[in-house]
Amino acid sequence: MEHLMTRQLDLILKEGGATYDWQVDFEVQPHYLDSHSKSWLNSVLEDLGGTGSFPLFEKVHVDFKLGRTLILWDDEVNFNRYRGISFRSDLYTEFQFAFLEGHKRLCRTFEKEALKAGMPKRIWDGPPLATRIFGSPSDPGDFHGVGASGWKLSAYNHMQVDLLTRIHGYKLIRLSPYETIMTGGSLKRLDQLLINPKEEQRSMLYGWLMRKLA
Repeated sequence: MEHLMTRQLDLILKEGGATYDWQVDFEVQPHYLDSHSKSWLNSVLEDLGGTGSFPLFEKVHVDFKLGRTLILWDDEVNFNRYRGISFRSDLYTEFQFAFLEGHKRLCRTFEKEALKAGMPKRIWDGPPLATRIFGSPSDPGDFHGVGASGWKLSAYNHMQVDLLTRIHGYKLIRLSPYETIMTGGSLKRLDQLLINPKEEQRSMLYGWLMRKLA
């Protein structure tokens, strides 16, 4: 999704002279999904309390594409118990993802921040598909019963993106607001740095991003 953080990253990449595409889709090839892939999708859907056949994207939207590397910005609402459940999939033992351990820790640590961002009914309940798969959501903030059907669908979809990018031959980098970077003698959060970075900070962030691509 285009917002302040990805717009700032766009400017940083542009200033640094990177060759990239911003806000792009890649087409999903369903025949790339083997029996393992389908089993992982079904298992996560079931672990999240879903029923029926697993939904599959026709296209995957990404914030940035640099050759065979994709970059996605994860908002605060993504770090919650349901995304933590999705990380238990055997997908993450079969394939390596550099962001895995950090994101798992953030899911355990920052669910209160997810609640601040994810209480509106359009996010908590999600689209009609979320109710069809996971059932009628509980009241916003109530994790008993069904809980947040919209959050559950989001967790499933993010796991689906992890799988689809990998089997289509891409490296995936997920950025979070909570990443910390040493600058000016202290650790600063990525989202704070991106609000209004000075020229030297933009240069530093460009180098930091390029190291992630290596």
